[in-house]
Amino acid sequence: REAVAEAVEQDVLHGDGPITERVQSFLEEWLDVRHALLTTSCTHALEMAMMALNIGPGDEVIMPSFNFVSSANAVVLQGATPVFAEIRPETMNLDPEAVEKKITPDTEAIVLVHYGGVACDMEAFMDLKQRYDIAIVEDAAQGVDAYFKGEPLGTIGDIGCYSFHDTKNITSGEGGAFL
Repeated sequence: REAVAEAVEQDVLHGDGPITERVQSFLEEWLDVRHALLTTSCTHALEMAMMALNIGPGDEVIMPSFNFVSSANAVVLQGATPVFAEIRPETMNLDPEAVEKKITPDTEAIVLVHYGGVACDMEAFMDLKQRYDIAIVEDAAQGVDAYFKGEPLGTIGDIGCYSFHDTKNITSGEGGAFL
């Protein structure tokens, strides 16, 4: 309430004001990341991730077959091809062995979804990243304040994407973050 009142009093209601700067600084310090940019949604953070990685026509991006459509849409919007891999039934997360079978010379990135805030096997995926020189994008929409071996989800791979939608564990009603 105080932040909303402050924004109204300062007549800074757009998304690039002092409250935004405070929240971004808070996220950077809390998560120990170089940059945290607030977005309108996790969907937009995923789209920004594909742009930041220069994903384009001819590129492939592997992601879970059990997934929300935003990950695939972000890839298709750049003219690239989403490649679906199976999940592990016990975690509902992407199976690293299934992913490795899908890697081709055109594979540029893997989008991990930490389903329900349950961490993917980050050690296995970081190993794939190193061995195949592939970018890792963490869709941690449901993983704010969830961890893998003490590391915040969304901060382990190359890019992390958060959601603050009202159905998530930390909410601002709408919004997201690009880490």
